[in-house]
Amino acid sequence: MPQLNTSTWFITIITMLPTLYLIMQLKLLNTNYHLLPSQKMSNVRMFNTSWQLKWTKIYLPHSQPQHS
Repeated sequence: MPQLNTSTWFITIITMLPTLYLIMQLKLLNTNYHLLPSQKMSNVRMFNTSWQLKWTKIYLPHSQPQHS
């Protein structure tokens, strides 16, 4: 049974690592990142709303206030 020749494995693995790094960098270079909401709102016109912008307390239908 012949033996497996592993003499070229080292150089193959060593050259594969920078190649994979460069491929990943090129892929990341072409990605489009989403803007944060604060950056998006800079050129959007704000409209007046008919509701009030405040927090309200919402209770479940079956919950009753407890008197002590």
